[in-house]
Amino acid sequence: MKIFCTGASGYIGGSVTAHLAASGHQVTGLVRSADKADAVRAFGIEPVMGTLDDSGILSGAARAADVVVNAASADHKGAVLALLNALAGSGKVFIHTSGSSIVGKRSRGERSDEIFDEDTPITPSPARVARVALNHFILGFHDQGCRPVIICPSLIYGIGHGAGRDSVQVPLLIKLAKKRGNAAHAGPGENIWSNVHIDDLVPLYVGAIEKAPAGSFYFAENGENSMREACLAINRMLGFKGPPSAMTMPEAAAEWGEGTTEDTMASNSRVRARRARSELGWKPKARGLIEEIEQGCYRE
Repeated sequence: MKIFCTGASGYIGGSVTAHLAASGHQVTGLVRSADKADAVRAFGIEPVMGTLDDSGILSGAARAADVVVNAASADHKGAVLALLNALAGSGKVFIHTSGSSIVGKRSRGERSDEIFDEDTPITPSPARVARVALNHFILGFHDQGCRPVIICPSLIYGIGHGAGRDSVQVPLLIKLAKKRGNAAHAGPGENIWSNVHIDDLVPLYVGAIEKAPAGSFYFAENGENSMREACLAINRMLGFKGPPSAMTMPEAAAEWGEGTTEDTMASNSRVRARRARSELGWKPKARGLIEEIEQGCYRE
């Protein structure tokens, strides 16, 4: 197949495109610079120079492909419109990458017992209202003669296998621990995020391309941990003695920024990938988050 991917030099898109290219597909990927073009070429991906604001470039690349994977931004409506309009009436697949912070609640590091699957109604936080609305728009586009599908990963961990290597949350926690000589979480750190290994996420994209029905939405997770549990594992991995530190919210915001702190590092996002397992036969098997931190790719 001919596959076009935005975010081909990123963590998710890079891993997905590298796998697809290695599987024999003809893959093109949107990149913004010559350096990134060279990086994706190393994995057998033909670069397409441009940005998410270049609607003409996006439309042309989408029309030339059999499958489009949007892994560059969960929120860029202009890019989504350009890609979907180019696919209207074609019957082609459009895979859009969202993120499970759509169910997140700003909880200042406190635990929440709310758990969501694909059928649970969502009342998004103000920071995620636009993303949820865009998701609804994308899934509704199945009436326009294409096959839109959304994959909504939870916290992703592990080292990427393409041009992009690192995820967000775990590297932030490790970087801060090295800086302070001790791991630290926002507030009490009892907030919980579901998580998924990048090695399990890539097969979910492949399964969605092959057989996901039009208008499908899939969470991606294979377990969950609190931020405090992740920080305890980081301390053990780095050889730091004692418990991790609890930062105040202003302290955490000074390290990570207010939005990242409130909507990612101190929030809860607990989901269940029921539909991915039942509809696509997805069977995640990579090592869990705590084991990966202590024994896997994050060890130096």
